[in-house]
Amino acid sequence: MSTTDEFRRNSDNFCYRHPDRQSFVLCQRCMRTVCSECRTPAAVGVICPECMAQQRAAQTPSQKKAERRWASRPMSVVSSGRPTMTLGIIAVTGLVYIIGLIPGVGGVLSDLLAFNSFFLLPQAGLLQPWRLLTVALVHGSFLHMALNMLALWFIGRSLEPLLGRARFLILYLLGALGGSVAVALLAPGVWTVGASGAIFALFGALLVIGRHLGADIRVIAILIGINFAWPFVLAGINAIGSGDFASSLSAIGISWQAHLGGLVTGAVVGVIYSRTRAQRQRGLQIGLLVAFTVVLIALLAIPAVAYL
Repeated sequence: MSTTDEFRRNSDNFCYRHPDRQSFVLCQRCMRTVCSECRTPAAVGVICPECMAQQRAAQTPSQKKAERRWASRPMSVVSSGRPTMTLGIIAVTGLVYIIGLIPGVGGVLSDLLAFNSFFLLPQAGLLQPWRLLTVALVHGSFLHMALNMLALWFIGRSLEPLLGRARFLILYLLGALGGSVAVALLAPGVWTVGASGAIFALFGALLVIGRHLGADIRVIAILIGINFAWPFVLAGINAIGSGDFASSLSAIGISWQAHLGGLVTGAVVGVIYSRTRAQRQRGLQIGLLVAFTVVLIALLAIPAVAYL
């Protein structure tokens, strides 16, 4: 530690509240030096007590309420802070894609894992319910897979530490299920591949949880709107010449039905997570998730009856 007179005379080398304590950490707002006792971790850097008080004073009533609610009933988080479940999903999905590149394997793998509501019809004699979830593992191209996994990484690295590994995985799987159910209801008999339903579920949950926290969710809402509207915009452009919007939308090959199903599923799961955060509500949370899963599966009876 330096002990020169010049060093001791420079107040910037010491905490502004405790002049006898050396520190080199600055408050991210006022840029004054603060010691370990006086700093509060922030999203980026630390904040001194005075700036923290000003920040809290500027909060809206809803933000203060949300902060008290979430601070008093902390949700289980990933102990290391690393989005390990997110990385695991990306690794498994990438591995399945690589295996699919093996000659003679790719077509068979896609045939086994891709989703088509035809394989849920008892009267067809080909019940293969695993396709409801495995559809999230197979993709039509490298770009398709890469874009989905990139979106998963950007959302997962923020959402997983907040929810915890188990809740995050449940959200992802229910999103894939919800997307498949929507495809079965709105596009029966259509082949689909990709993790878009699960990705949109993360979008939906992030939107609801962000709103519950009192955060500014306008950017999230805009991103969701752009992603959901994109296939319709492309279909509209392609239909200018032909005039057949429905055929143009089908030809694009983007399953907006899976997007819608995943988004609604994620929003519902987000509400469940937000409203059942206390430890004493753990049983209620599990019960609601199970009940919602049963509802999704029960909806699959609609296309089955329609084919009779």
